[in-house]
Amino acid sequence: MTDKLTTAVPAWRARLLECQADVLRTLEQVRRVAVIGIKPEAVGGPAFYVPDRMQRAGYEIVPVPVYYPEVQEILGVPVHRSLATVTPPVDMVQLFRRPTDVPRHLEEILAHRPRVVWMQLGIRHDAVAEALTRAGIDVIQDRCVQVELDRMRP
Repeated sequence: MTDKLTTAVPAWRARLLECQADVLRTLEQVRRVAVIGIKPEAVGGPAFYVPDRMQRAGYEIVPVPVYYPEVQEILGVPVHRSLATVTPPVDMVQLFRRPTDVPRHLEEILAHRPRVVWMQLGIRHDAVAEALTRAGIDVIQDRCVQVELDRMRP
């Protein structure tokens, strides 16, 4: 008798969303997004203008800046200093953090239980992604939300 090789993908790996259809479907389904590492308008850069574009597209943005302790509001919304104070829960956590800083946020993300975590373009952390997916949270890595939004809604 011959053993059959199984090529089944472990369930947690299926939560690593990499194909275009899954990415776009995610953007169609989420509404409330916590942005960890968001920056104020005066500082600018992608960590400001991408969430701004998302807000203009109809997403509810919950700013969670890592720096700028004097800033009380971003995009007209009061800031939170941690996901622990965000209620009701968000659908998605978007990370604007250096890859080496991503593990610092793992426990608070797991405690908050978003449906998906999105690591912006240039941000990837495979060990954190695996921990999140094993906990039942979808993960998108190294993609720009604005680019994907522009594909959906030019």
